[in-house]
Amino acid sequence: MPDSSPTVPGQVPSNGIDTTTAHSARIWNYWLGGKDNYAVDREIGDQFCGIFPEIVDIARASRGFLTRAVEYMAREAGIRQFLDIGTGLPTHDNTHEVAQRVAPDSRVVYVDNDPLVLAHARALLVGHTEGGTEFIDADLHDPDKILAAAGETLDLTRPVGLMLMNILGHVGDLSEARSITARLLAALPSGSHLAIADGTNVVKGKEFDEAIAIWNEAGSVAYNLRTPEQIASFFDGLELVEPGVVSCPYWRPAVALNPGREVDEFCAVGRKP
Repeated sequence: MPDSSPTVPGQVPSNGIDTTTAHSARIWNYWLGGKDNYAVDREIGDQFCGIFPEIVDIARASRGFLTRAVEYMAREAGIRQFLDIGTGLPTHDNTHEVAQRVAPDSRVVYVDNDPLVLAHARALLVGHTEGGTEFIDADLHDPDKILAAAGETLDLTRPVGLMLMNILGHVGDLSEARSITARLLAALPSGSHLAIADGTNVVKGKEFDEAIAIWNEAGSVAYNLRTPEQIASFFDGLELVEPGVVSCPYWRPAVALNPGREVDEFCAVGRKP
């Protein structure tokens, strides 16, 4: 758990982590029930929840989708390599944990460019000895760097599970986000899979828009909500896995007859033909 000792306003602790400014990864960690957060993160997190309490359901639904998507790719699609970009802080059921429960020889490469995430991930994201887990310090806006570094651990001539969870919303321009996704997929062979989850405003509308405005003003990296149709556009040219683009609780729920209520987080998995 991070050092929670008092700091002088504006001062960065000796570990290089600023505990005086809210941080999106730590806020998300707080909503998921984690301990890697500070008072300023909890303050913004609680303020956000005051306007939009459903954010906790969204965070948990997103994590549930990640778990089921990785299980699907590892168990049913036979994927043994995963590239998870925009890792965020480690919590329960990280990509490598899910994949290596199914197939211990799975290899996972995580990508993030945040010093806080890097510090935690390198200490906590330790994979199964039969497989492998690596971490790359890189930015989503530089897909060529990501692919070059990932190629040192993954065999990019064999199918890869590409995970883009809650990160494309940080790319403000939709055409740029689509271009980045297409560049990453272009380097992966047939049989590779893409998993995406991102925020929408089709369920709660104005309430989520107002909450996101607070998020974006809090010093966190700006996030842009998109429509399900825009999220679907990232899968152009891919074969969508059933049930297609849906709210996270409805993607292959563990309890099929009671998947939970719809939330403003839509997702999908697609296969590259």
